[in-house]
Amino acid sequence: MTLYKDQKLPIEKVFRDPVHNYIHVQHQVILDLINSKEVQRLRRVKQLGTSSFTFHGAEHSRFSHSLGVYEITRRICDIFERNFSVSKIGAGGWDDNERLVALCAALLHDVGHGPFSHTFEHIFHTDHEKITVEIITSPETEVYQILNKVAAGFPEKVASVITHDYPNPQVVQMISSQIDADRMDYLLRDAYFTGTEYGTFDLTRILRVIRPYEGGIAFSMNGMHAVEDYIVSRYQMYVQVYFHQVSRSMEVLLEHLLNRAHELYNENSDIFQQHSQLLIPFLKEDFTLADYLKLDDGVLITYFIQWVDEDDAILSDLANRWLSRKPLKSAKFKENQTALIEKLCKLVEEVGYNPKYYTAINSSYDLPYDFYRPKSGVHRTQIELQQKDGTLVELSKVSQLVAALAGQKTGDHRYYFPKEMVDRTLQANYDLFSETYAEFARHIKNGELVE
Repeated sequence: MTLYKDQKLPIEKVFRDPVHNYIHVQHQVILDLINSKEVQRLRRVKQLGTSSFTFHGAEHSRFSHSLGVYEITRRICDIFERNFSVSKIGAGGWDDNERLVALCAALLHDVGHGPFSHTFEHIFHTDHEKITVEIITSPETEVYQILNKVAAGFPEKVASVITHDYPNPQVVQMISSQIDADRMDYLLRDAYFTGTEYGTFDLTRILRVIRPYEGGIAFSMNGMHAVEDYIVSRYQMYVQVYFHQVSRSMEVLLEHLLNRAHELYNENSDIFQQHSQLLIPFLKEDFTLADYLKLDDGVLITYFIQWVDEDDAILSDLANRWLSRKPLKSAKFKENQTALIEKLCKLVEEVGYNPKYYTAINSSYDLPYDFYRPKSGVHRTQIELQQKDGTLVELSKVSQLVAALAGQKTGDHRYYFPKEMVDRTLQANYDLFSETYAEFARHIKNGELVE
């Protein structure tokens, strides 16, 4: 009798995918995980959150991304087994007994994401990585029950890949490093669905030059330009898509909306008993894994629609602004302009807006590439190139292009405020507050704050 971990499907199953063409599933374990309720929930969680308010095609889900990460990982495993197995190259080669744990970790790496992931996490103090581990290791979940059929302790093995504690660095770096299956899929997928070209790179070439070594994963030296292309694509996606000022504005509105709901619940919990019951455990900050798994984007959006009719003017208005795509306007500012921001907040308050809910400071920064810095408290796994003699060299040491980007943060600081402050057509009480509006507008020039 074939053990569950070794069971292959009688005929390979495929999922048609706009990025990878076909996603191939051969293992019964993988198909069962895909069909589990925890993974199916990811169909109802958008991959890019509020970015669809800017790029209307960005409606793709965490589910499709998870399948994509699985597929790239499967291809890497095939390449490693075909060309770089332990039997072929010895120490530092790929042990194909690691395949199943790598595939399961790839498929499940995002299973703990909640609705509007990072904004929700910030408000309700959840952590999608910790919840991912909990989903994988909790006997209450279908995911755990499937993994546990593979072998006792197998769920914990898969979870240890997510937490970077798994003893094989090749498996860990396949899923999480500066050039991994996760990043490669989301760049290509996000570029496709946003309709941009920034995130495209030569995946075929990257997979041609990838190889295992004892300390993890490297890339052959003759593939350096393909890796450079990937780094630049990632940089451009952050600048042009992930840090887009309108997407961030909608995140700010969402954060303020959830904060207002949180504040109102603390004042009068009865408000949410009639229509927002699934959110109550989070409003009172006492939730279980079962509570978490009931939430998705659609649940929250339904509540927002109901909040539009609530008596609280701020909750109602913020919900309407978010649903109707009426983003706050923004301007870049410098770190030494805090006094000016305080002044502008007072002007916003003077015309009738609560600055706590109608203004915000939002800073978005990311490192396009980082190299190992022993003195840094947090560092990323650096990208290694393998030379003909087998020795390794860190990417930025041989690539002038990457060296120029390495360690350089990209992003900006923005001050968000109601568009009404600078748009004459929206200023209902212009006659009463004309001087206030004029004073505010005087400090906004070409999208930046000026003294």
